[in-house]
Amino acid sequence: MNALSPLHPQPITDQEIKAALDIAVAQVRRNLPDFTYKAQNHSSLGNIYPAVENDQWTAGFWPGEIWLAYEHTGDKVFQYAAQIQVQSFLHRIENRIETDHHDMGFLYSPSCIAAWKLVGDEDGRKAALLAADQLIERYQPIGQFIQAWGRKDNPNEYRYIIDCLLNLPLLYWATRETGNERYREIALTHARTTLAHSVRADNSTYHTFYMDPVTGAPVRGATKQGYSDDSFWARGQAWGISGMAISYRYERLPAYREAFENLLGFHLNRLPADLVPYWDLIFTEGSEEPRDSSSASIVACGLLEMAELVEADDAARYRDLARRMMKSLADYYAVKDPSISNGLVLHGTYSKKTPHNTCRGEGVDECVSWGDYYYMEALTRLSRNWSSYW
Repeated sequence: MNALSPLHPQPITDQEIKAALDIAVAQVRRNLPDFTYKAQNHSSLGNIYPAVENDQWTAGFWPGEIWLAYEHTGDKVFQYAAQIQVQSFLHRIENRIETDHHDMGFLYSPSCIAAWKLVGDEDGRKAALLAADQLIERYQPIGQFIQAWGRKDNPNEYRYIIDCLLNLPLLYWATRETGNERYREIALTHARTTLAHSVRADNSTYHTFYMDPVTGAPVRGATKQGYSDDSFWARGQAWGISGMAISYRYERLPAYREAFENLLGFHLNRLPADLVPYWDLIFTEGSEEPRDSSSASIVACGLLEMAELVEADDAARYRDLARRMMKSLADYYAVKDPSISNGLVLHGTYSKKTPHNTCRGEGVDECVSWGDYYYMEALTRLSRNWSSYW
């Protein structure tokens, strides 16, 4: 098969990375009129994102794309638009608009921490610190985890989900900014709890894990968004891979690195040949189930994160694999014709309803906002020595 076959993709070249970023940035620029003063819906409808109010857990990814576009181009138009978004995020956290959940990192790292790091936006710093305060309010000392959602006094909601590993960098950052170790201590504790309970014996992961509200003992793993409680939700596995890499950056526990390698191995062994997973890894080559392109970008970012932290041979292996994943995405999943979509990457899956899960079912075979963001982040990581928003 030739090098452009979607099967067993070759590593993306530096020239192809720049071209893919240029295409993505052009799409972000086209979207500014619709989404400078509005948020982008969590997923597209018929491949077109509608504009919505800033009240979803996913709202931080769109301003993250704007900041990545600013870094790629230096164009002040992107800075201006992203700082307008910062004001919306400050208003949201000051007024606690749909913030009673754990997704403060997803909301405030790519929007407001990015603003503080890149241009010294004081309101971005203020908003992110308020978000960190809100996040640690959800810490449950009995069981030692950050509760995902629901009332803290509801025993039926006494659970965390694997996604939360990507919210923890907000807390590490807050400790660096304030000197208050409590943020970092809660992040470290939650990461250890996740490592202890969310990884199965076969190195797949549970999406959700319930704890006993009286004793703090582990109860059971489950899913909300995967095919079933005992299947292998692709994005959950991706969050685990990337989350273990980030956890290893902030606490050099050998167990994190070992878990990263084991989770990655399970993921790779269940991928189709083009390295872009089906929405649940229970489905393999030849399935007619939808893909989840966002999981491939998340894993690529995790690979590139870990590559910064390990010996040269392993780093080269991780970067090569990330380049192959990004080659597949850039060639066969990325939006190149803006007449068909205002997103960046097609064939993502937010949550597919099955008889065995509890999700609503939406954003199936669509663009998804985090998929667009992580696609740009992975390309950016490959293009330069990038200072992470996380």
